[in-house]
This record gives sequence, C-alpha cells and structure tokens, in this order.
Amino acid sequence: MAEKSLIRRPFRYSFFNATLYLIAANILIFALGYVAPSSRIYMALNPEAVMSGYVWQFLTYMFAHASLSHLFVNMLGLFFFGAAVERSMGSKEFLLFYFVTGTLAGMVSFVIFALTGSWYTMLLGASGAVFAVLLAFAILNPSAMIYLYGILPIRAPVMVLGYAAIEIVSQVVSFRSSVAHFTHLAGFGLAWVYFLVRFGINPAKRLFRKE
Repeated sequence: MAEKSLIRRPFRYSFFNATLYLIAANILIFALGYVAPSSRIYMALNPEAVMSGYVWQFLTYMFAHASLSHLFVNMLGLFFFGAAVERSMGSKEFLLFYFVTGTLAGMVSFVIFALTGSWYTMLLGASGAVFAVLLAFAILNPSAMIYLYGILPIRAPVMVLGYAAIEIVSQVVSFRSSVAHFTHLAGFGLAWVYFLVRFGINPAKRLFRKE
C-alpha cells in the first residue's frame, strides 16, 4: 500500500488534555491584559498593524478577549465541545485543527476588513476556532444530542447548522456590528475544508445522513 501523502499522514494518537491547556492560556493572557493593557493592542488583529509587520496577530488574536463575558462564552464552548473533539482526533491533530482553522479565519477576516476599508478594526477572541470545533463535533458525532439551555434536546448537526444560519442572517442585517460574524462563518467553512482535505471526509455526508 502506498504511503499516505504528507497532507493526510496521521499523527500517532495521544491525548494530553490540550483543550485545558488552551483554556488556561486564554485565561492567563486575559489576566495579563489587566496588568499590561497595551498587550491587547499588540495581540488583537488590526489590519493596519498587520500591514506594518505585526503578522503574528493572525495567531495571537485568538488569545485576546474584549471582556470577561467574551472569554467565558468562548471557553465554555471550547471546554464542552473541544474535549470531545480532542478525544476523537487525538491531541496533536486537535491542536493542528484548532490553530489552522483559527489562523486562517483571522486571515479571511483581514481580507474582508481590507476590502471594506475597515483598517482600524480590532479583531479579538477564539470564536473562529471555537466555531470550527463546533462543526467538527457535529461531523464526528452526528447522532449526538445537545440539550439547548439544558432542556431542549437537539441533534448536533441541527444545532451547528442553526448557528450557521443565525450567523449568516446576523452578518447580513448588521454588517458593521462589533461581532465578527464572518469570522465565525469562516471557522465553519475552514473546518469543512479541513475535513475534506486532511481526512478525505465529506462533512455533508455525515451531517445529512439518514439514520
């Protein structure tokens, strides 16, 4: 059997709670923002700064959050869905998935900011990567039931596609909102492409399969 191409070569499975390390890093960096408020300026993705050479912001924006509630919501989603995805993928694959989708979501956002002349916009938060994790969870666990608000049972694919629909509508009706809905949508789209390219899995066949 021919050896798999580099792009599809799997990692040896290992699990070391990478999700918890990511959450800890986000909390520590948020705390740093109180000690050194200017750190957010260097970490948040700002188109003008990127054009001036601050290219690390494509990565660091994922660890900078605007408020405690912003951090809490993202980390809550990462904790509940990231841990399950990490167990399925393995920690190394999960980290690759998280950083590739998150970084590319930042790049997509940068292009949109540039095209719309939003040079002074500041993009913060792990939402792009977290939304990618949400889609990954639904692809890997298409029969899983999620209890919305702890009460209403809903299948994982329905929940994720519902979120996507909400993001699309929100982006259309509030294009200049402070919430970067297109970054969330980019997370979804990049996760979809990741499964196609990296695993050779068509997400549509998993999400829309008949039981």
